[in-house]
Amino acid sequence: MTIRIGQHEVGHGAPVYVIAEIGLNHNGDVELAKRLIDVAADAGAQAVKFQKRTPAISTPEHMKQTPRETPWGTMTYLEYRYRVEFDREQYIEIGDHATMRGLDWFASPWDVPAVEFLEELNTVAYKIASASVTDLEMLEAIARTGKPVILSTGMSTLEEIDRAVAALGTENLVILHATSTYPLPPEEANLQTIATLRDRYQGVPVGYSGHERGLQISLAAVALGALAVERHITLDRTMWGSDHAASLEPQGLEHLVRDIRVIEQAMGDGVKRVFPGELAPKAKLRRVGADAPPA
Repeated sequence: MTIRIGQHEVGHGAPVYVIAEIGLNHNGDVELAKRLIDVAADAGAQAVKFQKRTPAISTPEHMKQTPRETPWGTMTYLEYRYRVEFDREQYIEIGDHATMRGLDWFASPWDVPAVEFLEELNTVAYKIASASVTDLEMLEAIARTGKPVILSTGMSTLEEIDRAVAALGTENLVILHATSTYPLPPEEANLQTIATLRDRYQGVPVGYSGHERGLQISLAAVALGALAVERHITLDRTMWGSDHAASLEPQGLEHLVRDIRVIEQAMGDGVKRVFPGELAPKAKLRRVGADAPPA
């Protein structure tokens, strides 16, 4: 099964859908967000993703007054959340830039008003962050939009994912295997779960959302059948912010997309055959032909 997200098909027979997760790595700066959109487009990704919160609702109560050191001085965690949020006009600006660069763009809403905010902007899809898998009220609000949904599954049990899938339906759904450790150590990647999810939710495209350093685990996910890959991106991993260290810099994203496309070509169709490139070595090296009588 394939589903359509914006300009692209996602699923079997379609190119792996590469999502460049900008998230909050724009640090509340529209120009930085636009530079990251350019990085994604130049690398050959198909989509960019942001995050949208209503901080007064989505910030856990016990975190609101926690002090946070930021480039703008010490402030409460709630104040910081407001500081890095884009408003409607800013989202229109970055959304138009993404569209102009040929990318799908969407966001992870973290509360019901954020869904309503994004719906007014006519986003092409919704991404559900791993932290929101159990927020059934928000999931039901997203389902009512009828838009495609990409569901990350980090920090979740199969039973929690079952409930989320029941709320969303499977007709317009992509599921991403994820482990929500930042940065992700290889021993927690658990890539075999891609097959587990594929078998459990048959017909639903399954992909991978990675938070590891480097490319190997994401590329292995593609070899194991991931139909979409999401990675955080940054201009510089040493920048201030919680997600930069587990993000890909521009050259890393470029190499990821390049290597995914090579793996796609290399996977083939599973039919054993003699390829044209083998004919000359076969003629040169094979001493006994298949038609030769047994000795």
